[in-house]
Amino acid sequence: MWGLIYQLKSVWKDKFCIMSFLLPIIVAFALDFIGTIDLSSVGEFHFGVLEGDLSTQTTSWLERYGSVTTYKWREELIAAINEPSTNLIGVEADGNDIKTMISGDELDIFRQTADTLPTLYKEWKSAKQIKVTILEHPDVMAGFQNIFIAMTLIVAMFMGCTFNAINIISEKENGVELVNQILPMTQSQYVVQKAFVGFICGCLSAIFTASICFRLPPKNTLPMLILIILSAFVAAFIGLFIGRFSESLMVGVVYIKIVMIVFIAVPLLTYLSGSNSFISILCYFIPSTATFEGVMNLANSTASTIKKDILILMAHCIVWFVLYLSISKWHKESS
Repeated sequence: MWGLIYQLKSVWKDKFCIMSFLLPIIVAFALDFIGTIDLSSVGEFHFGVLEGDLSTQTTSWLERYGSVTTYKWREELIAAINEPSTNLIGVEADGNDIKTMISGDELDIFRQTADTLPTLYKEWKSAKQIKVTILEHPDVMAGFQNIFIAMTLIVAMFMGCTFNAINIISEKENGVELVNQILPMTQSQYVVQKAFVGFICGCLSAIFTASICFRLPPKNTLPMLILIILSAFVAAFIGLFIGRFSESLMVGVVYIKIVMIVFIAVPLLTYLSGSNSFISILCYFIPSTATFEGVMNLANSTASTIKKDILILMAHCIVWFVLYLSISKWHKESS
């Protein structure tokens, strides 16, 4: 028990570990704040018309596609069109038809709309006879936000890797490792002490992050908690490996960065590719792939498919635990 308290005190003094613990939580607050911002108006069309120039029927037709702003003078309309911060499309009457005005610095989608709008207006009368079904517009930003949340959770879950690696490397540089070798401590006690700190801190960081980002129904809370526990356990033992094989703090930081890049890049590329090829199956050898897939399934309310991800993470826990104990035992016997 005193050994665990000592390990916690050692981590509390390390600013790098504290920053690693708080960073995912800060990012979670930022993502939660961004999620409350309404971005629906960003892609909305904005039309500018002159007062009394267009008929009420034409103005109502424009309002079906975006907002319409009426200007009293033509100079005001042209100034609003030329304003660099807007994508305003000017609309004027052209006999029985309409014509559009743009400044030329708009996005492609707004320039294409301005070019197409007069033709659409010409075909409007014939189009009125056609029954139109308006489908619900998918929230693209919500999908990307789930990906960002899943990435942040992966970072939080695998923070135990950073905790344990930095702790062991610091003991090497300060000579504490030599003291540990002569203490009456069994190999299992040493592993428990070293893995416990990173495991607990990784779990807490991920739980705080998940509680901020997700509003999960009660039935999905337990699967999320299981994902967090298993992922943090794997990360803790990966951190032990990094700490054991790193000769200095700089080398350890490089190893940690490589591991984090792999943990983030592999599941993200696998998810975006959407393929079920043999290569995507091999990606499950990276534990974060199952974690990312499980988090996305929970975010998309498809928790029924999470059993596979939990089994994969359980297999990782067993393999990494047995592998570390075997290498530690072999290293102790050889020395």
